[in-house]
Amino acid sequence: MKQLVKFKSPLFEMTQTTPTCLWNDSASLQELNYALDHGAVGATCNPVIVCEILKKEMHLWKDRIDELIEEMPLATEDQIAWRVVEEISIKAAELLMPVFEQHRGINGRLSIQTDPRFHRDAKAIVAQAVRFDALAPNMIVKIPVTKAGIAAIEEATYRGISINATVCFTVPQCVAVAEAVERGLKRRQGAGNDISSMGPVCTIMVGRLDDWLKVQAEMESITTDPGYLEWAGVAAFKKTYQIFRERGYRIRLLSAAFRNHMHWSEFIGGDVVISPPHKWQVRFNSSDVEVIPRIANPVDPKIVDELLLKFPDFQRAYAEEGLSMDEFDSFGSTRRTLRQFIAACHELPAIIRDRMIPNPDAK
Repeated sequence: MKQLVKFKSPLFEMTQTTPTCLWNDSASLQELNYALDHGAVGATCNPVIVCEILKKEMHLWKDRIDELIEEMPLATEDQIAWRVVEEISIKAAELLMPVFEQHRGINGRLSIQTDPRFHRDAKAIVAQAVRFDALAPNMIVKIPVTKAGIAAIEEATYRGISINATVCFTVPQCVAVAEAVERGLKRRQGAGNDISSMGPVCTIMVGRLDDWLKVQAEMESITTDPGYLEWAGVAAFKKTYQIFRERGYRIRLLSAAFRNHMHWSEFIGGDVVISPPHKWQVRFNSSDVEVIPRIANPVDPKIVDELLLKFPDFQRAYAEEGLSMDEFDSFGSTRRTLRQFIAACHELPAIIRDRMIPNPDAK
């Protein structure tokens, strides 16, 4: 009789029995340690995440922030804020180094995000990507999938920087990313440089596509089965995965922006990454969702057909030619996400300001 193996959690079971990888959508050391214990092989940092870390774990970082304020007497609060982003990223990268060495660079990376305010400036994105890549051997650099971001992705890849394409929601964006990475890899190989340890990924923020269609439904008074709107990101992800497999692109897909368990469970079995935040990992690990491969299971055609019929922006997201590169920046999900990320770039310096110039009116 075949002996059943008892795993400590569903996520750990997934990492041990399928090609699907787990990354932690946070650089909080406490949360990352939990994720590593459940099979994680990567993690993420950005200004939004650092704001959350400092709100919850300021006691761990306030002394270092005060030191930076003393060490950098001419620095602005924004400059110190980005140094904090870098140092939190470096600490998380240190935890991931054993995995990085074991996986020879494909996993074990800390994903650090370029300044979203550079989303229109390819040269500025590349310059910051070069700086971030040098922070630790196992960095992977997040670059937004805007028109300028596509050019930056190719150039960064050519320079040997592993990229994580972010602010990405649609099939046409993903294909543009994959093609840019291929161009960068071919240029790098043509120059006689090694690419064997590079580990590029392309994120689809699946839940944010769902969110945008819900906004569009409200704005345009579109009525549909509300459950259908939970499948939009899943459908875009699965279609992109099929395209990537058929064309042999040397980049993996990553699922982010979780809104329901399908943003994990429907992708099990794929050679992909799922990157849930800590609260979703805890939820998944306490669930009764069966860990079985579902990546090849198509989304119900009735759901896809209705979304295509009623939602113009799902048509644009699902068709490979649905968006031109010039339209990436104006897509609704892109604008909403960039605004949130840029807002965090203003919120984080305000947190530093409270250490730099304490409020005299506060008790």
